[in-house]
Amino acid sequence: MRRGLALALLASAAACDGGGSECGPTEGVVERIIDGDTIELTGGLKIRYLMVNTPETTGGKDECYGSNAVTFNSDLVLGKTVTIDYDAECTDRFDRTLAYVSVGGQEVNALMLERGYACLLHIPPNGADRLAEFKALESAAKADNRGLWGACDPIPCN
Repeated sequence: MRRGLALALLASAAACDGGGSECGPTEGVVERIIDGDTIELTGGLKIRYLMVNTPETTGGKDECYGSNAVTFNSDLVLGKTVTIDYDAECTDRFDRTLAYVSVGGQEVNALMLERGYACLLHIPPNGADRLAEFKALESAAKADNRGLWGACDPIPCN
């Protein structure tokens, strides 16, 4: 029993020190930007931002405001150490890790919506506790015609 408790305490301490969670690491360096809502960390882990969907720029697609979202994402995180927070499900059907990603004390997922680079994408059970917050961010961006909301017709990521 003591050994089990000791292992649990060590695992908990490792997670607090950036070691990881059951879904993956709690921090990492962004090596590559795949598109506006997906990054790759050093070591190859692909992370898909939770609660957002940006216009497509991969697979031969070049949707309205997609390249803007890629540039914004690159400017925010490329080559930087990011903090990674997980929700209910660790991965999606494409085997990408699902997470909220922060850099310099700012959460990228929320910034993408707030600045009009993304549309809300809620796939339960992830994001249930933050749905109202993310809906409000998208609504404000729409109302102010920020980003894709003022540049694209039709809106590509709806």
